[in-house]
Amino acid sequence: MVAVIDSLRQQIATCEATLQDLHQQLAEAEHNQRQQERVLRKTKPLTTDPLDHDMNFGVPDDFRSEVFAVLDHEAEPQEQDESNKLGRWPLEKNEYRRYGRQLIMPEIGLQGQLRLRSSRVLVVGVGGLGCPAAAYLVGAGVGTVGLVDGDVVEESNLHRQILHSSARVGMTKVESAMVALNSLNPNVKLIPHILRLTPETAISIFKNYDLVLDCTDTPASRYLISDTCVLLGKTLVSASALRIDGQLMVLNNPPSPPGDPTGGPCYRCVFPKPPPPESVVSCGDGGILGPVVGVMGVLQALETIKVLTKKATGTEPAPADPPTLLIFSAYSNPMFRSIRLRSRKAKCTACSAQATISPQVLESGSLDYAQFCGSINPIDALTPQERISAESYAKLRSGVNPFTGTVSNKDNHILIDVRERVQFELCSIDGSVNIPFSTVSITPGLSLNPNTPSPGSNDMYVDENDWATQLRQTEKPIFVVCRLGNDSQLTVKKMKELGLNYGGKRFIGDIRGGLQAWREKVDAEFPEY
Repeated sequence: MVAVIDSLRQQIATCEATLQDLHQQLAEAEHNQRQQERVLRKTKPLTTDPLDHDMNFGVPDDFRSEVFAVLDHEAEPQEQDESNKLGRWPLEKNEYRRYGRQLIMPEIGLQGQLRLRSSRVLVVGVGGLGCPAAAYLVGAGVGTVGLVDGDVVEESNLHRQILHSSARVGMTKVESAMVALNSLNPNVKLIPHILRLTPETAISIFKNYDLVLDCTDTPASRYLISDTCVLLGKTLVSASALRIDGQLMVLNNPPSPPGDPTGGPCYRCVFPKPPPPESVVSCGDGGILGPVVGVMGVLQALETIKVLTKKATGTEPAPADPPTLLIFSAYSNPMFRSIRLRSRKAKCTACSAQATISPQVLESGSLDYAQFCGSINPIDALTPQERISAESYAKLRSGVNPFTGTVSNKDNHILIDVRERVQFELCSIDGSVNIPFSTVSITPGLSLNPNTPSPGSNDMYVDENDWATQLRQTEKPIFVVCRLGNDSQLTVKKMKELGLNYGGKRFIGDIRGGLQAWREKVDAEFPEY
């Protein structure tokens, strides 16, 4: 049975690789067709109105205007000096104008611009990092840029993912980015890869590019991208950002074969073991300041341009900068600091002579990155009798006890919100008390402080010294709520461990699904963030 499964995985990987090749061939064919159409437009005037199109109907104005701006730009004949056809000038006339400000810099110059134009760069992830990185690479004139992402644009992305717009919410991120990037620089070839990267497809996608940018946000994807770059001999520019902090590394630079000690370290050399899964926080949970992730994405583009344009010395390849870890913290002074990284680890499983990761292992799907990095299973810590639905809790607040059916009121129980204070201040259920989960999980016995109500409401915050003591002063049932219904379950267990349920005589339970369920089932006006 195992052999059959492996065989099926191999067949699927082969088909997916073929599909990706076809996608790329299609993108290149469409690009060539556009180039031919531009030539034809020089000798044949347009006979139809480019605005006479179905997009005039039922499409938001700002999205339609962006697309038409791209179409209009493509419809304009590109000026070309006749002498350029004879090879007098290495760049097109419009390229001298477009890139003039960087062409006159000795760090770039004509040869650097030619290297950029001939380069093929892959951006994995078109989010907060990928958007600014791709924008500056396309603006700088990198000849071919591939975009990998399987997500769609959401409204919560827009404060930091600058290539997307309100009109393109619901569109795939790759397609949305291509609209913006085409309008920025139509001379760059854009290749879409609308998918989630997997071990089976990574090699077939990466092999056609010179350099890769890791703009993803999970440990599993970072290890996969790094391993693939090592196997294919690609330099990797990797960055991450969360809250107000960011990190940047240029890895596998130079991209020597596995076992060659002169090569740059890979991601596994720096982080041999992934972080504990419970310590990994996403932007949705931890938050992110837009300019922070923007800074890191711009730095990725900068490092990419430096690698691509570095001049060779005679017959030797361009020397690589020493490997460093750049740490950025927006509220620190200074905001940047750099840590020198060691060279490749002697026993690295990816880039050393003892490497166990091979193309065959990767493409077979036998290397499970999710398992390697670990995963947190959905919290299921309470019995059904310890939980209450959002609808039932709403009835309890309105005067009907969902357990007994008797008339009740919202003052005969305590509602505790265990979100951190910064989230509690955004919105809360009337009458709830804030005891942050960080306080519950760290301090064994802690006090409700009725003298510190939140502005404009009857809600209360918690003095982090003695919350458990205060809860023991009443026998009212306790209901616990959090954002999604996970931390609330752990809080209920903690309270019972502390004996706050009086040996089962006092009800302590949580609201199933948390404030997300409250918004979906009870109060549609409750803010979503």
